[in-house]
Amino acid sequence: VRVERAVKERLSLGDLDTLMPQDMINAKPISAAVKEFFGSSQLSQFMDQNNPLSEITHKRRISALGPGGLTRERAGFEVRDVHPTHYGRVCPIETPEGPNIGLINSLSVYAQTNEYGFLETPYRRVRDGVVTDEIHYLSAIEEGNYVIAQANTNLDDEGHFVDDLVTCRSKGESSLFSRDQVDYMDVSTQQVVSVGASLIPFLEHDDANRALMGANMQRQAVPTLRADKPLVGTGMERAVAVDSGVTAVAKRGGTVQYV
Repeated sequence: VRVERAVKERLSLGDLDTLMPQDMINAKPISAAVKEFFGSSQLSQFMDQNNPLSEITHKRRISALGPGGLTRERAGFEVRDVHPTHYGRVCPIETPEGPNIGLINSLSVYAQTNEYGFLETPYRRVRDGVVTDEIHYLSAIEEGNYVIAQANTNLDDEGHFVDDLVTCRSKGESSLFSRDQVDYMDVSTQQVVSVGASLIPFLEHDDANRALMGANMQRQAVPTLRADKPLVGTGMERAVAVDSGVTAVAKRGGTVQYV
C-alpha cells in the first residue's frame, strides 16, 4: 500500500514524458519489509533439520502466535481445543506439550490452502450412490453443506455402498445416513492426521496423549548414516523421504554401482 501511494504521488508530480519506471518505484519500503520479516519476525525461524521428518514438519507448521495473532497468556481453552472444522485440515494429534499446546499445529497430510488462504481437504464425489474418482477440495465452510462418508466405508467393485445405512459427517455431527443421501467420501483414512502422526504404525490403537508424544519425539531422532526402510511401516515413509528433499531420487530404475 505504501509503495502504491508513493507511485501515485510520483505520477501526479512528475513529467510523464521523461519519467522512467525506476523513477516511479522506490524499492526501499519493500526491502525493509522483507528484511524486517526474515530478521526479526517471530514467525521467521531457523529450520529444524535434525532429520528429514523434522524438516518437512517444520515447513508444514501452523501458528496462532506472532504478529496479529494470539499470545500464550491470553489464549483460552476454546482456542487450543480440537474443533470439528480441523477434520482433514489441521492434525488433532501433533502439537507441542506445554504453553504452546493447541496454538502451534501441523497441517494434515492432504490439506492445502485455497486462493483466499483457507485450508481445504480433498473428498471423492458421490453421484447417485456411486463413489467416483473425481476429487473435490472443500473448505470447512463448504463442507457444512454436504453429507460426507468415511474412507473405510464398505464398497463393492463398482463403487456402490454395500450397506443401506452409512456412517457420515454433516454440519460437524456424525450419524447414520441412507446411502442415497451421501454427497462425498473421504479419500483416505489418514487424511485426518499430519505427516508425523501418520508415521506411527497402528495409530488407531494408541492413546491420543501417547501418540502426541510419539509424533513429537520422532522429530528428535538422530538421522541415520545409511537410510533403510523400516521393518514396520505405514506407507508414508517414502513420501517423507522424497518430499523432504534430503534424499537423492533416481529418475529411472536401476542399480547404484558407484557413488
